[in-house]
Amino acid sequence: MSRRLTLRPLRIAVLTSVAAGALLVPATAAFATDPTPTPGATDSTSADKEALAKKKAEDARTLKEAEARKAAEARKAGGKDYPRGGVAAGEAPAQDDNTGTLIGSATGALLLAGAGTYVLRRRTTARREG
Repeated sequence: MSRRLTLRPLRIAVLTSVAAGALLVPATAAFATDPTPTPGATDSTSADKEALAKKKAEDARTLKEAEARKAAEARKAGGKDYPRGGVAAGEAPAQDDNTGTLIGSATGALLLAGAGTYVLRRRTTARREG
């Protein structure tokens, strides 16, 4: 067996792994958008928790007062202040989770692997048949 035939599978494996890596590396960026760690919920002390609870209660009270004022103004205006749509109408904002990027990269890698396998089998068959 010649040396060329023994190195062929290794060369094919290296080229396939490089091509798969080129497709999958951009997909990993979807998971590493913010490298800085965020502090956990257990890092706060009891004083911080009390201050946070007070702030939340104050914010909730302020929000209720603002909504009550807005409702009173709407009643005075005769109900003509309708929401224009989107988030103002209660619709949730879209989430960007990069699932499409990950699925697209995986599909591309599978298609590339399938095409490479098809070409290699075709060449091997053509060589055997002469």
